[in-house]
Amino acid sequence: MLSINKLAYELVEELLAKPEYYRVGVEKLPSGATVIDTGLEAHGGYEAGLMTTRIAMGGAGTAELGYADFGGLKLPTVVVATDHPAVALFGAQLAGWTIKPEGYTAFGSGPARALALKPKKVFAKIEYKDEADVAVLLLETEKKPPDSAAHFIAEACSVKPENVYMLLTTGTSMAGMTQISGRIVETGLFRLDVLGLDLKKVKYGCGYAPIMPVHPDGGKAMGRAEDALTYGGVTAYIVDEEEDVLKEMVEKAPSTNCKDYGKSSFEIYSAVNFDFTQIDPALFAPAVVTLTCAKTGASFTCGEINSEIVQNSVES
Repeated sequence: MLSINKLAYELVEELLAKPEYYRVGVEKLPSGATVIDTGLEAHGGYEAGLMTTRIAMGGAGTAELGYADFGGLKLPTVVVATDHPAVALFGAQLAGWTIKPEGYTAFGSGPARALALKPKKVFAKIEYKDEADVAVLLLETEKKPPDSAAHFIAEACSVKPENVYMLLTTGTSMAGMTQISGRIVETGLFRLDVLGLDLKKVKYGCGYAPIMPVHPDGGKAMGRAEDALTYGGVTAYIVDEEEDVLKEMVEKAPSTNCKDYGKSSFEIYSAVNFDFTQIDPALFAPAVVTLTCAKTGASFTCGEINSEIVQNSVES
């Protein structure tokens, strides 16, 4: 069986072997757990962000740097691909676990979720559970975790605290912005799940999204990161499903279906005081989605890149 924690740990070892190259900080907690800082105090960039993206997918996908033109604006992109979409994207990369030991909170994504089964309904849906003696988790946070976080994760994952590896990321760092754009294929799969697609039928997935320049303000950085996915992200999936089902679904998949489409993400967030429960879920979707029928090879595409929004987002 594919173990995404074991695969991810191989990539973690690469970071630990070359911290100066990746510009990451490494710290051991009293429990023996390892903390890898990619952007809170460290200065991780594109390379750290790409590696973090691969680790977030449990080592079951690739992430490479590309380049694209957005109406005259040239931006670097993250190009992501996986041959294990349900496991890599929903079983690992999805931010589905809140780490909450006393006095600390962070949003967790990555393969350790597949040991703790967080949330259970996701793993019941994709019919996957990992088995490993090492737990790797990505924490989106502005604070370094206390040792209690390592114990919290270790207990939930049934591993020893010294076998817990926590990667820290923030949207106000280059590595952080890179790994957020690296979630583009997961974003599309999330939308397809909302529309009722059986994720186990998705055989392969790929896509790309621009890496936006870092903004020092956390709220504006978050808005830029979402604009990269919503207005600049392109995805494609090979699906073992009938043509008529895919043709109907693809029309509902892209972000153009959002009632607030055309507004910047920061504008949408600000209007509801960053209460994401008040936002139309259709916003959290790629700009372009292609679904290909695995049985016939017929492909259906819907949506479009909105270069104007991407340009305005970078300039604001």
